[in-house]
Amino acid sequence: MNSSTIRRASLADLRKMKDEGKLAPDGEALETETLPADFWKDADIREPRTPKSVHLKLDPEVFEFFKSRGKGHLTRMQDVLRAYVRAHQR
Repeated sequence: MNSSTIRRASLADLRKMKDEGKLAPDGEALETETLPADFWKDADIREPRTPKSVHLKLDPEVFEFFKSRGKGHLTRMQDVLRAYVRAHQR
């Protein structure tokens, strides 16, 4: 979604839309286009994976290097480790 597809509405506007049937009742979807029969044919179903929490000792200069790059340093460390694993699985 981008800002051109988002509209603001007051509570009164929402109530009017609900009364006119333009909002879906709780738990029900509005009618939309139907998907073709083969839409999910090539879907790759994967179970969600829960990350493992671990205690990890790092050299101070390694930690400071990532932390000096700002917010998201733990995510960047994870990305580097993931890239290493993928490179060595080939």
